[in-house]
Amino acid sequence: MSAPTDKPPSSCKVMLSKNVANHLLSEVHEGLKTLEKPPHLVGLLANNDPAALTYAQMTQKTCEENGFKYTMRQVSRDDIEQAILNANTDNNVDGIIVYYPIFGTRQDQYLQQIVDVTKDVEGLSHRYIFNMYQNIRFLDGEAKRQKSILPCTPLANIKILEYLNIYNTILPYGNRLFGHTICVVNRSEVVGRPLAALLANDGACVYSVDITGVQKFTRGAGLQKRTHEVVDLEGKTLKDVVPLCDVVITGVPSDKYKFDTSLLREGAVCVNFSSEKNFPHEVRDKASLFVPSIGKVTIVVLLRNLLRLIQNKRMDDVKPAEATERPGTLEASS
Repeated sequence: MSAPTDKPPSSCKVMLSKNVANHLLSEVHEGLKTLEKPPHLVGLLANNDPAALTYAQMTQKTCEENGFKYTMRQVSRDDIEQAILNANTDNNVDGIIVYYPIFGTRQDQYLQQIVDVTKDVEGLSHRYIFNMYQNIRFLDGEAKRQKSILPCTPLANIKILEYLNIYNTILPYGNRLFGHTICVVNRSEVVGRPLAALLANDGACVYSVDITGVQKFTRGAGLQKRTHEVVDLEGKTLKDVVPLCDVVITGVPSDKYKFDTSLLREGAVCVNFSSEKNFPHEVRDKASLFVPSIGKVTIVVLLRNLLRLIQNKRMDDVKPAEATERPGTLEASS
């Protein structure tokens, strides 16, 4: 009898984003119980991008299934600025999401800055971006009652790592990735760079990789610095840094890109936030945990941010001595 040729079953656990999303939804549902009416999210669509329309439709479905009101307003590029200003002043609107790109230029950056900061569910306003990079986690200083808003896709990656217990809850809050080395293959200003900054601010050593090279994000030896620093690693490539990493996160927006899984450490944790399949099937031969997509988590994080905006507004109307934690409010985490 010939020896069996079948490979042994993979020891890799594939974690679907819906499992993480459902976990976060339980937290969101508790927050909803404290409100008198459903939160109202307005989505502004001013492009012909099929992916943006799909995302808007997914957001609407998730909102309606979970007790939120969602209104999509489709407008022309010429009218998007006024549409944002109208939503800013509409007292029936609690949160605003704008589906980018629209102009694909500095004009988009301008539009991000005119969204009312109290309705900015995407966390793209200057105040939130500044806080994120400077590792400022609260809007009200030492009172520490109002959490700053973080961009949805980077935060979704963080929540996935928390769910996978990559974060060490024995360590102090803010240092819970200490000891982890993480590679992020994407350094866009929208996702990759913010994600690298968040991970480094939480204590990780992060290698940020794109076509221009490798940068290292850390808080210094022994986490001596309050916020992260960035160093260019001249001459280093993906091949040099991936074998050092216990977590690899990809977000390359191309159907032609496939990550070289031969570079992975045995037992690495792999997460793909791109809408394309960055990892080939062989990732299961090396990884211990693999998350092939994060879309469902990103939408739930959007709802979570909306609740946080509403709670922050309520805190503005409450004196600090009276602002005790209400049952069902979002816990003081990322």
